[in-house]
Amino acid sequence: MTSFKSGFVNIIGLPNVGKSSLVNYLINDTLSVVNSKSQTTRQNIRGFLNGEDYQIVLVDTPGWIENPAYQLQTEMNKCVELAFEESDIILLVVDKYNQYTTEHHIIQTLNRSKAYKILAINKIDLYKQEEIQKLVDYYQDILIDTIILPISVESKIGKEKLIETIIEKLPLHPPYFNLEDWTDKNTRFFCSEMIRERIFSNYQKEIPYSTEVVIQKFKEQEDNVVIEANIFVERNSQKNILIGHNGEKIKKVSMEAREKISTFLDTKVHLYLFVKVLDNWRNRENVLKSFGYIQ
Repeated sequence: MTSFKSGFVNIIGLPNVGKSSLVNYLINDTLSVVNSKSQTTRQNIRGFLNGEDYQIVLVDTPGWIENPAYQLQTEMNKCVELAFEESDIILLVVDKYNQYTTEHHIIQTLNRSKAYKILAINKIDLYKQEEIQKLVDYYQDILIDTIILPISVESKIGKEKLIETIIEKLPLHPPYFNLEDWTDKNTRFFCSEMIRERIFSNYQKEIPYSTEVVIQKFKEQEDNVVIEANIFVERNSQKNILIGHNGEKIKKVSMEAREKISTFLDTKVHLYLFVKVLDNWRNRENVLKSFGYIQ
């Protein structure tokens, strides 16, 4: 494999610019939770795009949070900092709704980085041509040694050019992961993410951000899988909202998540959800460690 290329492409950006959607689009699969609400990605998630002579390790990072309100958000920002340090290629995703200044931490860190740098301007299907050019000109002025590519995940514009650019700049290296794999996350992780995605879709305000899903039991049987999951919230009032009147809300989440997991696993699924209160868990270091947010 002397001509084989492999490397880490860490995807950086503010919340809700389309980083997770871009990763899912590039690998043609659902790696990360995608939702109209911001801050759905809480940790670095790797997905692999494998070819005959290359392996692109795409790393979806949490959206950068300017003023973290909880230790959880501080740990999410640390994931972004780590991504800057451990990149062969840094892919910064922006759109016209989230424009950086030269003083922004991400821009300053990006300009100091020795990694190869790509800026993807997403959602260009929503722009006029002069808006696209204005953004390209603006970022050419404030970024150092960065190639700029306009794209649209929603309208499937620019994928081939982006992948070509990434492959061109990958270092010569054997594959880091098995070429038959598409991620390094296990099945339990994806099941918990599918439950969490349904929570983000069904609840408003603080509820989605106050919840954590932990798979307690995952039992594969001959023709079905039994899954038990705890949904942790921070207060009794949140528990009551999550469950809903006569349990109707949590039943809806369970039904929708069960359907998604069943499709993912290609088998019948029995899903049991239990809502529990874990006071102030987003600020408790020992809890964040147990949930895998602190190593």
